Amino acid sequence: MDPYDGDGNYMHQEDDWDRDMLLDPAWEKQQRKTFTAWCNSHLRKAGTQIENIEEDFRDGLKLMLLLEVISGERLAKPERGKMRVHKISNVNKALGFIASKGVKLVSIGAEEIVDGNAKMTLGMIWTIILRFAIQDISVEETSAKEGLLLWCQRKTAPYKNVNIQNFHISWKDGLGFCALIHRHRPELIDYGKLRKDDPMTNLNTAFDVAEKYLDIPKMLDAEDIVGTARPDEKAIMTYVSSFYHAFSGAQKAETAANRICKVLAVNQENEQLMEDYEKLASDLLDWIRRTIPWLENRMPENTMQAMQQKLEDFRDYRRLHKPPKVQEKCQLEINFNTLQTKLRLSNRPAFMPSEGKMVSDINNAWGNLEGAEKGYEEWLLNEIRRLERLDHLAEKFRQKAAIHEAWTEGKENLLQKRDYETASLSEIKALLKKHEAFESDLAAHQDRVEQIAAIAQELNELDYYDSPSVNARCQRICDQWDALGGLTQKRSEALQRTEKLLETIDQLYLEFAKRAAPFNNWMEGAMEDLQDTFIVHTIEEIQGLSTAHDQFKATLPEADKERIAILGIHSEIAKIVQTYHVNMAGTNPYTTINPEEINAKWDKVRQLVPQRDQALVEEHARQQNNERLRRQFANQANVIGPWIQTKMEEIGRISIEMHGTLEDQLSHLRQYEKSIINYKPKIDQLEGDYQLIQEALIFDNKHTNYTMEHIRVGWEQLLTTIARTINEIENQILTRDAKGISQEQLNEFRASFNHFDRKRTGIMDADDFKTCLISMGYNLGENEFSRIMSVVDPNRMGIVTFQAFIDFMSRETADTDTADQVMASFKVLAGDKNYILADELCRELPPDQAEYCIARMAPYTGPDGVPGALDYMSFSTALYGESDL
Repeated sequence: MDPYDGDGNYMHQEDDWDRDMLLDPAWEKQQRKTFTAWCNSHLRKAGTQIENIEEDFRDGLKLMLLLEVISGERLAKPERGKMRVHKISNVNKALGFIASKGVKLVSIGAEEIVDGNAKMTLGMIWTIILRFAIQDISVEETSAKEGLLLWCQRKTAPYKNVNIQNFHISWKDGLGFCALIHRHRPELIDYGKLRKDDPMTNLNTAFDVAEKYLDIPKMLDAEDIVGTARPDEKAIMTYVSSFYHAFSGAQKAETAANRICKVLAVNQENEQLMEDYEKLASDLLDWIRRTIPWLENRMPENTMQAMQQKLEDFRDYRRLHKPPKVQEKCQLEINFNTLQTKLRLSNRPAFMPSEGKMVSDINNAWGNLEGAEKGYEEWLLNEIRRLERLDHLAEKFRQKAAIHEAWTEGKENLLQKRDYETASLSEIKALLKKHEAFESDLAAHQDRVEQIAAIAQELNELDYYDSPSVNARCQRICDQWDALGGLTQKRSEALQRTEKLLETIDQLYLEFAKRAAPFNNWMEGAMEDLQDTFIVHTIEEIQGLSTAHDQFKATLPEADKERIAILGIHSEIAKIVQTYHVNMAGTNPYTTINPEEINAKWDKVRQLVPQRDQALVEEHARQQNNERLRRQFANQANVIGPWIQTKMEEIGRISIEMHGTLEDQLSHLRQYEKSIINYKPKIDQLEGDYQLIQEALIFDNKHTNYTMEHIRVGWEQLLTTIARTINEIENQILTRDAKGISQEQLNEFRASFNHFDRKRTGIMDADDFKTCLISMGYNLGENEFSRIMSVVDPNRMGIVTFQAFIDFMSRETADTDTADQVMASFKVLAGDKNYILADELCRELPPDQAEYCIARMAPYTGPDGVPGALDYMSFSTALYGESDL
C-alpha cells in the first residue's frame, strides 16, 4: 500500500510515531543503534558523526547538517549561540524543512528534541528515514514500504528457506540478509553452507560482509535480532533500505572500476598522482589568491542587507568553503608523501612540483590566508551594528515622512479651494469648524516635522550613503509645511471675512423675512377681501362694508411706506453682494417671498380698490331697492295678518257662544264666509309683492313679523275653519232634528261642553271628557270609559268634538223611547206570530230602503230555520246593530 495520499502528504499510519512501541526496551535499543548508524553513514560525508542520538542533535546543528547531506539542499543559516533559544531555533528550522517536504510531524516539537527526549528524537529520525531513504523506493508501481518489501521478495524468491513477508520475524534467521548479498555479490558469501537453524552465524556473516565490502555500516548486532521475539520493524526497514541503496548503484560503480582497472597501469597511476598534485596545488593556490583580497577588503557596504550578505558569505566560507580546502591541503601533503614513497620504492626519480607549488609554498600561502582572515569577522560585526543604526534611522525617517506625506496629500488643494464663495452661512460656519479642526491637526503634526528634520540631521552626521535623497525629501517636507501654514492662514482669513459678510446678509435676510411675511399676508388678506363676493341683506350691512372699505383705503399710504422699506432691505443686500463680490449660492433662506412678488401683489391691490368701490356702490343701490320692497310688503302684511287673526277669533266665538238658534248661527257664519271670500284680491296682491321680494333674493324683513307662508297658512286655516264651523252647525241641526232635541237641550249640552273645554279650543281631551261624564252621574270603570271613547273617538285621536259630544248625549237620552217604538213596530208587523218575514217588511218600505233592509236581514235565520224570519232580538239587531235596546 502506498504510504502517500493523493496530496503528497505522508499518510497517518506512517506519519504517526508509535509511542507504545518505544516502551519496549529491546525495540528502543534496536532503533537507537540502527538510527545512530544510519545517521553516521551520512554525516561522515560531512566529516562528522554522532555518538548519542538524543544528545548530539539537541543543538540542532548536526540535525541541520544531516538534512543538508541527505537532501543535497542548503537549509537556513543556523544559530551559533549556546542558549536554549538558539537551539530551539535551529531545531525548528530543521523541522520546518522536513515539513516542507510534505511530512506531517505529529506531536514532535523542537522543545522535546532540545530537552533530549529520546522517544521524540527517535520518532523524528524515523520520519527522516521514511522520507529520504524509503519514500523514493519504487518497484513495479509500488513505493516506499511496500516497494521495499516487494524488492526484497523479488530478490530472494529463488532462495530456499527464505520467505519475506514483513520487516520483523521474516529476517530473524538472517537468511534474508544473506540472500540479498548473494543475489548481487555471490562471490562474497557461500550461501550453500548457511543453515536456517544457525541465525547467529547467518546474521553476523551478512552484517560483517556488508560492512566490509558494501560500505553498509553495522547497524545491529545479531544478538539484537535473535534475542527478541519480534525484531523492531523500523530498525529492520532502515537496515534493509541501506542494502537497497547499496545494491541499486553497485553495478554501475563496479563496472566503472573494472573499466578503470583495465585501462590504467601502474605508471599511469603515478602520473595521475602527479597531475592530481599539480592540479590540486594549483587549484588550492588559486583559491588562496582569490580569497585573500576578499578577506582584506574592508570597504563597507551601503546597505544592511549587503553587509549581512558579507557576513553570511564569511560564515559560509568558514563552514563550507574553508573546511574542504583544509582537507585538500592535508590531502595534498599526504598525496605528495605517498607519491614520493611510491617513486622511491619503484626506483623512480623524486617528484618535483612546478615552481611555487611546493608544499612549503602552499604552507606560506595558507599562512597569509589566515592572517587576512584574522579580524575580518569582527570588522563585519562592527560594520553591521553601524548599518543597523543607520537603517533604523532611515526606516524611521521613511515611515515618518510617509505618514506625513500621506497626511499632507491633497491638503494644499483643499486649502486653496474657494468653496466658501458659494456657501451659505451655515455651510460657512461648518467650514470654519472644519478649518479650526484642521489647524489643530496641523499644530499636532508640527512635532512630527521637527522629528523628521532631526532624523535627517543625524543621518547626515553618521554619513548615511543616501543622505542626498534624505535631505531632498526633508527639504520638500519643510517647504510644503511652510506652504501649508501660509495657505492655512489665508483660508482662515477668507472664511472669517466671508462669515462676517454672510452674517450681515443673513441679518438683512431675516429682517426682510420678518417684515415681508406680515406685509405679504396683509396684501394677500387685502386681495382676498377686495375680491371676496359679499352677500348683504340690509342697507346697514352695505353701509358697514363701505365704511370698512374707506378705512382700508386710509391705510394704503402707510402700507406703501412699509413696502418701500422692505424693498430697501433687499436693495441693501444687493449692494453688499455687488460691493464685496459675494457669490450668493441661493435665495433668502427665511422666506420664499421676493421683491417681484411683493410689487406684483401691491399692484394687484391697487387695481382691486377701485373695482371694490364700484361693487359697493352698485350693491348700495340694490339694497335701497330691496328696502322699498320690504316696506311695501310689510305695510300690506301688517294689515292682512291681524285681519285673519280677528276673523279666526270671531268664528271661534260664534261656534261656542249660544246666541240665537242654530239657523241664526248658520246664517251669521255664511255672511262671514262671503266677506272672507271677498277679501281674496288683497291676498293675491300680497302674493305679487312677495314674488318681487323672492326675485330680489330678500330673505328677511324687519318691518313685519308676518311672512308670506304665515299669511298663506292663516288664510287657508281661515277658509277651513269657516267651512268646518258651518258644517258643524249643519250637523247639529241634523242631530237635533233626528233626535228630537230641543233648543234648551242643545244650550245645556253647549254649556257643559264649554265648561269642561278648559283650553277654550272647542275640543275636549280624554281627561276633560271623563270629568264631564263623572259630573253627569256616570259610574265609569276603565272598560266602560274605553267603550264610550271608542264611540265618540272612533279614530283614536284622544279628543272629543262638540258634534261627537252631542251625538253621544242625544243617544243616551233617546235609547229608552226607541226601544218602546221598536217593540210596538214588531208587534204590528208580526201579528199573532212571534216573528216577521223580511219580504213582508220590505213591502212596507220605499224601494231603496227595502233593498238596504234585505241586505241587513239576510244573515239572520228565524225560528224553526225559516229563511228571512226574524224574532224580536234579530229584528232589533238587524235594524240598530248590537245595542242596549
